[in-house]
Amino acid sequence: MPDGLTYADLREMPEDGWRYELLEGEIVGSPAPAVRHQVVVMRLALFLGRAVQAGAGMLLFAPTDVVLDPELNALEPDLLFIGRDRAAHLITETHIQGAPDLVVEVLSARSAQRDLGAKHTVYARYGVAHYWVVDPEAETVRVHELEGQRYGRPAVLRGGEVLRFPLAPAISVPVSELFRGT
Repeated sequence: MPDGLTYADLREMPEDGWRYELLEGEIVGSPAPAVRHQVVVMRLALFLGRAVQAGAGMLLFAPTDVVLDPELNALEPDLLFIGRDRAAHLITETHIQGAPDLVVEVLSARSAQRDLGAKHTVYARYGVAHYWVVDPEAETVRVHELEGQRYGRPAVLRGGEVLRFPLAPAISVPVSELFRGT
């Protein structure tokens, strides 16, 4: 067992407006996201909500703990999607136990290094098949697909390019719509 903190320690963190995660045995915190960040999360949720309506699975958003390893990694992505065939196996009353099919992180100044670095590595290691990194400043979506235990080279979508939901490819949105007026 590592000398670091665990998911049990994470559950004891104060409710002080910060979002806390267990990342490689360390508890890291972030303040509430900026409004632009939340607008982009809402637009992504509306887009992915179409997949929920189509019966593809369940969409959840922060704060929802994703416990990949209770001794090392319990993360709180901005959005996550679990396909209907896996939902009953992963969803508990208090958290998600295992890797969702899709994790979405929307970058902010405080989270970018962690989202592009340690979280990227952890999501791949634990088998998150699809990892989207959304950058409101650059107005891009990096689409990472799991290849073995690593993500391949991401597709970087921008402007009029189309983002397709991997579990239901008929559900799509122009990337520009995610950032319109933000």
